[in-house]
Amino acid sequence: MKRRGLIRHLKDNRCALLREGANNSVYVNPANRKVTTVPRHREINEYLAQKICRDLEIPAP
Repeated sequence: MKRRGLIRHLKDNRCALLREGANNSVYVNPANRKVTTVPRHREINEYLAQKICRDLEIPAP
């Protein structure tokens, strides 16, 4: 999955960028205060994308 597609999915589910790190972006789901990191790779493994969504408690892409 492309990183851009995952970021769009996170924003569509009302998650927001909390801060930028050196190698990762930190996203938060303000509805339940869940936080996770998204690596800055061009391609993100499907299993990692599912884990990110699980961490934020949103549906998988």
